[in-house]
Amino acid sequence: MTQDPDAIHETVRKHYAERIRSSTSCCSSDACCSTDANFYPAELLASLPEGEAAVSYGCGDPITLAALTPGQIVLDLGSGAGLDCFFAAQKVGETGRVIGVDMTPEMIERAQASAERMKLQNVDFRLGYLEELPVDEGTIDVVISNCVINLAPNKGKVFAEVARVLKPGGRLAVSDIVTDGPLPEQIKSSLSAWAGCIAGAIDIDAYRGAMQDAGLVDLAVSPTYFDEAIIEEAVGDMGQDLDLGSWNKEAISRTVFSARITARKP
Repeated sequence: MTQDPDAIHETVRKHYAERIRSSTSCCSSDACCSTDANFYPAELLASLPEGEAAVSYGCGDPITLAALTPGQIVLDLGSGAGLDCFFAAQKVGETGRVIGVDMTPEMIERAQASAERMKLQNVDFRLGYLEELPVDEGTIDVVISNCVINLAPNKGKVFAEVARVLKPGGRLAVSDIVTDGPLPEQIKSSLSAWAGCIAGAIDIDAYRGAMQDAGLVDLAVSPTYFDEAIIEEAVGDMGQDLDLGSWNKEAISRTVFSARITARKP
C-alpha cells in the first residue's frame, strides 16, 4: 500500500463533498467521470422526474448491466447523489428495495433529499465504508457500483463484504476503472490521483483475483470506451508536479480503462 487507508478515505471524502456542495460533476481537473451522465441510455435518463438533475459520478451504466427485475433487493456501493439507486428503484418496483451506501455525508444528504422529492419509498441511504458495509449478511440479490470500488484502499475487503451480504446465487454488476499493467509509483502515491479514480485502479488480473479470493464465481470483464480527455483532466495538474518519466498522458490512457464487470456468489 502506497498510502495510509485513512488518508485515502479522507481525501476522497473531501473531494466528493466539495463536488456535491458546488453542484458540479466530479470531472474537475482531477477527476474521472462523466459530466452529463452520457453513459446511460436516453430512455433511462428520461425516466427521471422533471426537475431532477442526473448528477453522475460514474464511468458506465451498471443498471443496464445488472438487468434488474421487480422484487429484487439491490445494494449500490458508493451511491453518491443517488442516481443509480433511483434508476434501480424503478426497476425493482414497490416490491423491491434499494440500499445505497456512501462514506460522504454530503452525498447521503443530497440523495435523501432527492428521494423525498421523488416520493420514493423503496430507497434507503446509509453512511458507511465499502470495507465495512452497514448491511446484514445474506440479504442482497444484486450488488451494483459505478466507478467507486477503485477508490477503496482495500479491494479484498470490499469483495469479501460483497460476498458476505449477497444471498446465495446473488450477483455483482459494476462499472469500474481498472488497468492493463501497473501504474508508476508516483501516481499510486498521489492522493489527488486517488480522488481522481486513477491511483486506486488496479490491474484487471488483480481485480479478478480479489473477487475469486472472496469466493465469487462466473467472473466476466468487458472493456468499455474511456475518453482520453478524462485522463487528460485527471492527471494534468498532477503531471506538472511529478516526474512521471516516460509515463505521459498518452501512456496512462493506454493503461487505464473502464470496464463492465460481473460475478456471482455460489
